[in-house]
Amino acid sequence: MRTLLGLGIVLAVVCGAHAADDKKLDAKKLVGKWEPVNPKKGEAMVMEFTKDGKLTVTGDMGGKELKIEGTYTLEGDKLSFVLKFMDNEIKETVTLTKLTDDEMEGKDKGGKVESFKKVKPK
Repeated sequence: MRTLLGLGIVLAVVCGAHAADDKKLDAKKLVGKWEPVNPKKGEAMVMEFTKDGKLTVTGDMGGKELKIEGTYTLEGDKLSFVLKFMDNEIKETVTLTKLTDDEMEGKDKGGKVESFKKVKPK
């Protein structure tokens, strides 16, 4: 349960929070795998957004491997997602402040900015 709560908080911070303006972002740029630009020490996470609205989060938090699946929608700059982990469900709507071919950025309610970079195919 602590891991699930922690992941929900991480995703909310990473993806951003409410911004004043409602800008249109290209949903095609969201499709792919994303990882934190500055991951926390001892943690690894990759979020994969598919073109059919599915979201998979994989990673390692405190030595435990995680795989969480769910769905997402992007309307304007509002990213809404639902993730299911064990018997719990995380529902969030966040605001993206930047989305390019290679960068995704958001700002939380406290003003903290989190950035992701697209994972390049090997």
